[in-house]
Amino acid sequence: MRIRPLQISALALLLTAAGCGANTDDGGNGGEKPRKPSATQPAKETPRPGDQKVTMTWKGEQRVYTVHAPPGYSPAKRLPLVVVMHPYPADGAYAAQLTGFNAKADEEGFLVAYPDGVDQGYNALVCCGNEDDVGFIGSLTKRLVDTWKADPRRIYATGISNGGDMSFKLAVELPGTLAAIAPVSGGYIGAPAQDPTYLPKTPVSVITFVGGADKYRPDFEQGIKSWSERLGCKARRPENVKGKTTRTRAECRDKSVVTTYRLPDMGHNWPGSKDLTMGETTTGLDATDLIWEFFEAHPKASP
Repeated sequence: MRIRPLQISALALLLTAAGCGANTDDGGNGGEKPRKPSATQPAKETPRPGDQKVTMTWKGEQRVYTVHAPPGYSPAKRLPLVVVMHPYPADGAYAAQLTGFNAKADEEGFLVAYPDGVDQGYNALVCCGNEDDVGFIGSLTKRLVDTWKADPRRIYATGISNGGDMSFKLAVELPGTLAAIAPVSGGYIGAPAQDPTYLPKTPVSVITFVGGADKYRPDFEQGIKSWSERLGCKARRPENVKGKTTRTRAECRDKSVVTTYRLPDMGHNWPGSKDLTMGETTTGLDATDLIWEFFEAHPKASP
């Protein structure tokens, strides 16, 4: 029986009730893994079209990510890079299946990377584990810039649930790396987000999708409010975009923007996906299409 991917706010509450902090959660492995000496070895891959699974060593852990390059890809031409992060518990293969980003990359011409979390989760804002996922994903993106010739001005991150939370963490803790993020059914939540100084040091635009029937909606809404207030974002009047769905755009003090889609009838899902576990098709919106449209319009600001 497949375990339904969970938004990690619930897990954080369970951990608190059990007397454990979210940052000490071991992802179900019964304790922290013994650490090997810190080392980073070059990942071995050959840049080419199609899918390629890569294993690299990061701080003593064997870490895995999958790269998808569109047909006709050549390192001679710099392409945008989208890092797509899975929910908990899941992996990169599930993120690819849920989001459909491979087909979008083939259509529009960009690279996609799907990092696997350790024990099927990322050490995001409220869960899971204690791995240095920020460092791992930072190393991954650097390698894709150096070896695959991804465009450093057009690096983006998206994900759902635990992966959505992780996109906010990357925006703050990988300064100068990301141009924009797209958390879906995920948020700027947990203890880190309660610190008013926990903000991106460089402009990172945000597009996010919040379901009105998602039990974690209050947390996500508070996160959007906190992010916007701290960055001095001024919101326009909400627009109706399809059915009961609204879109709110805000311009921020650092020239970044925040666009929020609120889907009243959606739960903890990815809009437009036909996946039976976390997909949602009744609202008529396709998050993958909207995310790429947003990313394409928001490269990193020139220095």
